[in-house]
Amino acid sequence: MTLPRLRPFAVRAIGGLLLLAGCGQTLDAGSDTHGLLPVDQRNQVVISNDGCGNWQGLYAVLFSNSGGPPLAGITVNASGYAADLGANFSAWQNLVTAARSSGLQGIPDPIMSVSSPLVRPADGNIDTTTPNRSAGAQAIVDLSARFSLPYRPMVVAVGGRLTDVADAYLIDPTVTDRVVVIAALGSLATKGGVMGAPNGELDPWADAVVVAKFRYVQVSQFYDPTTDVPSSLLASLPMNPLGELVAAQQPAVTNMMNQADQVSVIPLGLPSFVTAVERVSPDPTVAFSPTIGPSLVPDANGHIWLVSGVDSALANARLAQMLQDPTIFGR
Repeated sequence: MTLPRLRPFAVRAIGGLLLLAGCGQTLDAGSDTHGLLPVDQRNQVVISNDGCGNWQGLYAVLFSNSGGPPLAGITVNASGYAADLGANFSAWQNLVTAARSSGLQGIPDPIMSVSSPLVRPADGNIDTTTPNRSAGAQAIVDLSARFSLPYRPMVVAVGGRLTDVADAYLIDPTVTDRVVVIAALGSLATKGGVMGAPNGELDPWADAVVVAKFRYVQVSQFYDPTTDVPSSLLASLPMNPLGELVAAQQPAVTNMMNQADQVSVIPLGLPSFVTAVERVSPDPTVAFSPTIGPSLVPDANGHIWLVSGVDSALANARLAQMLQDPTIFGR
């Protein structure tokens, strides 16, 4: 398998914006970032997820109206965790409608993406994989061509399976030059990590494609999602449709890893959320498994960032501040 091109992008002064010009610096993954990851609040982001039963979408729409990252797209699929695509799509559409009705700007329509887990070809060659050519994958290709810059790639923040991201590569291999993937996925190991539950077990071949071809960030450090919107916050939610939606959703959020997909988007809007990260690569000694994604082993020169530490209290405080800030809602 061919590894993604890891060339650093020289920083240039473009359109009057001086980006370290003349300092002889280069950028890892194309951005002079503000935190431990190769991307931050200045990168356009596309959300890819199944259900909307967690706070990933809430963080995304609020961040996009409070310093970034700008929300370029939302793609919705189905998975073993949320199998009803129609219900998933309706939930995301309700979030978009509530956000717009509450005065938030730049919130795109969700895109319904019909897809199935990818099948590893008999020859084991990624490039002979049969693509789904799903709407979500095509959106990733098209939006990255529109919004990525040579020094600032677009981010796909994934809260479900990686199928549409891998499918985007199968449609257009050059998409890897324009995209960095962040996924709420897998678990930490004694050394490195594993692309297993949550989300990594849903499409192991897509996992293998993504870690072989893309610049990839795996957030495998989760926290209790019930702390994002505790009962004590309900009385101070904004008196608008988004506040009503949050209040209605809050009782259904439980302390489960598959309800903590927001860890894929928080590092963008709040770079200091990530407190520990290591570079890793897929373990070449472990054979492909149809039930779990690749193992990730420490590699100082690896093209994968594995997040192993986060500051959940910082995220909670930032979310509460955004929800209580009337200027975000145009007032």
